Amino acid sequence: MSAVPPVVIVAQRPAPGRRRSLNLTIGAVLFGAIAVIAIVSSFWTPFAPEDTGGGRLLPPGAEHWAGTDRLGRDLFSQLMIGARLAMLVGVGSVVIAAVVGIVVGLVAAVTGRVIDDAISSLLDIAIAFPTLLLAMLIVAWRGASVESAILAIGLAGSAVIARLTRVTAVRVLGRDFVTAARTSGTGTFGIVWRHVLPNVWPTLIVPLALQFGGAVIAEASLSYLGLGSPPPNASWGRMLQEAQSTVTIAPTAALLPGILLVATIIGINLLADGVRDVADPASRSIR
Repeated sequence: MSAVPPVVIVAQRPAPGRRRSLNLTIGAVLFGAIAVIAIVSSFWTPFAPEDTGGGRLLPPGAEHWAGTDRLGRDLFSQLMIGARLAMLVGVGSVVIAAVVGIVVGLVAAVTGRVIDDAISSLLDIAIAFPTLLLAMLIVAWRGASVESAILAIGLAGSAVIARLTRVTAVRVLGRDFVTAARTSGTGTFGIVWRHVLPNVWPTLIVPLALQFGGAVIAEASLSYLGLGSPPPNASWGRMLQEAQSTVTIAPTAALLPGILLVATIIGINLLADGVRDVADPASRSIR
């Protein structure tokens, strides 16, 4: 009697398209939820941020959905305002990083070797310098405020964008269609506007999205150290700092801002990964 061949069960891996769609969906849901909370907080919160009449360290209940902190402020209102501040700092710092980084990177790419080498050396120093320490120096110089945090974090993150812009722009400038444009009499500004920028932007989308997450972490770190936005503006980082002395008595005051901070970072990272997988700029041919 012949032997029966063994049955081999092959585990199927999830399709790449399904994985990309899942990352994009989860990231969009997490980040979208935080963004909605931030938008709603601009015109409505259950209590005013400076209202201290709710009683100290109350547990979550019908009146105070997330409880109160050690000063009697409503934690849910504080969390909503903290989401708005995180989004404001994230968007503002990414805009500054994009503008400064792209301009510096393009200048380094289109100018002569001497200027290019000088800018590249400065960018290497800026990238090697700790981002949070640079932000702390700028905030200490200008004073603690939302504007200082946005400027500090944006300038600190612009070096990475500038380096990536320069590398991509140099590669584009060496293409045949750029040589043809120069031969036809197109100036440097026209080449940059028509050919370089359209090919640089797809490469910068994901790094800028990741910088958004880094900006949220940097703002929370600055606020935790007392260098962020001053009261009554709520910040997740300052909420964590204020709650550490009462974490055993009222754990929600420390857990909730930490959970929202982690959810925001995971959401933006998954969203950036999903966009990168769908767009796949590295595999796209340069026009």
